[in-house]
Amino acid sequence: MERSYLEFEKPIEEIKKQISQTLEIGDKGQVGIKETLKELEIKLSKITRNIFENLSPWQKVQLSRHPDRPYTLDYVNAITDGNFLELHGDRNVKDDKAMVGGFGEIDGKTYMIIGQQKGRNTKERKYRNFGMANPEGYRKALRLMKLAEKFNKPIITLIDTPGAYPGLEAEERGQGEAIARNLYEMMLLKVPVICIVIGEGASGGALGIGIGDKVIMLENTWYSVISPESCSSILWRSWDYKENAADALKLTGKDMLKNKLIDSIIKEPLGGAHAEPEKMYKKLKSEIQKNIEDLEKLSDIERIKIRTDKFSDMGN
Repeated sequence: MERSYLEFEKPIEEIKKQISQTLEIGDKGQVGIKETLKELEIKLSKITRNIFENLSPWQKVQLSRHPDRPYTLDYVNAITDGNFLELHGDRNVKDDKAMVGGFGEIDGKTYMIIGQQKGRNTKERKYRNFGMANPEGYRKALRLMKLAEKFNKPIITLIDTPGAYPGLEAEERGQGEAIARNLYEMMLLKVPVICIVIGEGASGGALGIGIGDKVIMLENTWYSVISPESCSSILWRSWDYKENAADALKLTGKDMLKNKLIDSIIKEPLGGAHAEPEKMYKKLKSEIQKNIEDLEKLSDIERIKIRTDKFSDMGN
């Protein structure tokens, strides 16, 4: 599959084209390309490192939305070795395709894994409602969390949403109540809960599955009460100031960690999670196992107290 490039990645795309052309010349004739190829690869490495070590908040927002970036089910299938059993429905309205969840084994240990799922093409995006869950999605998530608690299985949530679905029918079915109920219930879950932002972490849509003992962000993701575009349209009545809004919102992992709103950041491979997905899957799996091991040393009463204190202290 041909890789997509964002605007700030164009210098990388250009050098990769040059490498490809050089290899073609080498294949067609007896021309020595070894030195040229080496120079281009060194140049590619330097430019890639320079770009990705100096990303602005807005560029990180763009990267979190990269069309090639792994989505929830990509991570789930990779870290559970394909033994994920998806569960459906909220036992009330319907099965929300924007929210997925079920039991999966990681190295022989069973977890409940829940997350928002986006689509790769137009048909999939419509099917998944662009990763924007309705109230029944949050109610399904809560049902699965309670199921995990019943069987004493740790919970992993993977956050990647532009927000909860803002349609009239979602509000009629109690979008606000569904998210608020999740916040309350997740705070009191007796099993370990780890929440990981793998892409976009926007507003209450993200927070609805974001209360945990550990809240972690991938390096090139964002977590905020509002998207830069929406913030720009409210404050400046135009989307033209989205870069200024991204700076002001302090939505990157570094900002969130500095403000004690998350617990840690998982470094991504150079070029983003989509550049070396297998490497990213291994890092995520390792981080989950390490944190669960630490959390399981505590009693459920201790975990709930620490979790409650952590969120209560935010903003003080």
